[in-house]
Formats: sequence, structure tokens, C-alpha cells
Amino acid sequence: MKGIIEERATLLGEFIIEKKATVRAAAKKFHISKSTVHKDVAERLKVLDPQLYRKVKVVLDINKSERHIRGGLATRQKYKSI
Repeated sequence: MKGIIEERATLLGEFIIEKKATVRAAAKKFHISKSTVHKDVAERLKVLDPQLYRKVKVVLDINKSERHIRGGLATRQKYKSI
């Protein structure tokens, strides 16, 4: 079981870097919860592969800083269609 979790954390990290994906997108792709993705990349990956963790952290920090913009665009689109 432990090997599977470690492998999943690495796969999630690689996916997030490759696709510049959000935690939500990674959770949807791997059919797991957002909490699990966050725990894997924020805690487990930090211990397993510090280099990969730093790269993932950069992508997630960018996503976090742009989050309010994406929300605004979604709201705009919603009211545009009404």
C-alpha cells in the first residue's frame, strides 16, 4: 500500500507540472479528492522528492494567485448567458 501512495504522489506532481494543472484538475484526472491531491503534493512529495516538490509548489502558487481571476471570468460567463 505504501508504494502505491508514494507512486501516486510522484505521478500527481509530474501531472501538475506537465499540464500546469490545478489541484481540482488533478483530482478529477486521478479520480481522487482534492484533499488527497493536496496532501500528496504538499506533504508526501516534500519528503519523497524535494526537487519535484519545489517545481509543483511553483505551479500551485501561480494557480493560487490567479484563482480570483478565473472565478471572476466564470461569474462573467454565467451572467452573460442569462
